[in-house]
Amino acid sequence: MHETPAGHEIQPANDPAPPTALTIAGSDSGGSAGMHADLRTFFACGVHGMTAVTAVTVQNTVGVTGLVEIPPETVAAQVDAVASDIGVDAAKTGVLASAATIEAVMAVCDNHGIGRGGRTPFVVDPVAASRSGEPLLRPDALDALRNEAFPRATLVTPNLDEVRLLTGFDARTRADLLDAAKAIYDFGPQWVLIKSGHLPDDPECVDLLYDGSQATPLPGPRYSTVHTHGAGDAFASSITAALAKGASMPDAVRLGKRFVTRSVEHAYPLGAGIGPVSTFWRVSPRSF
Repeated sequence: MHETPAGHEIQPANDPAPPTALTIAGSDSGGSAGMHADLRTFFACGVHGMTAVTAVTVQNTVGVTGLVEIPPETVAAQVDAVASDIGVDAAKTGVLASAATIEAVMAVCDNHGIGRGGRTPFVVDPVAASRSGEPLLRPDALDALRNEAFPRATLVTPNLDEVRLLTGFDARTRADLLDAAKAIYDFGPQWVLIKSGHLPDDPECVDLLYDGSQATPLPGPRYSTVHTHGAGDAFASSITAALAKGASMPDAVRLGKRFVTRSVEHAYPLGAGIGPVSTFWRVSPRSF
């Protein structure tokens, strides 16, 4: 502390910097998914969130009506800017709309040690299918995910529609999850997390973590709600936040599972369509 000329003390202000996490993802004008869900989750999990915007979408709770891709060199420049100045303790991807963007992102991540073999964990959430299961990416982008992104990933987190688009394997029951995990693992990531939210006939929501030898089921309740927009983003970004704070992969995924389960439990209606999962439970008075 020091005194002003008038004799008033000025209080020192500065906390230590929290861990940092980077999302390389698209926007959602409705605020429910994409980088907005990632930043909301990063904050709720106690890490400083940073962004490299890959695409600007025109969307609301009913659907996506437009998408403008950010030039690949601009996406890569955003990653370089924050990594070279602030530093990145963990990173994740969302929608990477083109092969050129994927290649640019992988190159700049390589330069900064982000990814498998580097010092920074890298979660690849292969956003390749809409909520109805329709493809969002061109075939060349799917190939780039398989051949460029997955081999560099510390963790890949596909849902079952994305498994089908990426591998051709159509998982329909809980018993199919291990085969789905093996099919994705063959592309070269260190870990695979298969999300089973798209098995509506299963009374539980059992996801599966696989490292090439051991499969770990992650059971959780299945809630009766249509308001699940952003659930996959919240799951992947809460795992990323835990990794940024130094958690092991199994512990980070367990933390992410608990986080997204509570977020689905507290989902809320919004607009005329599908509402978002909610992170408000982390700041509700009931949580203190």
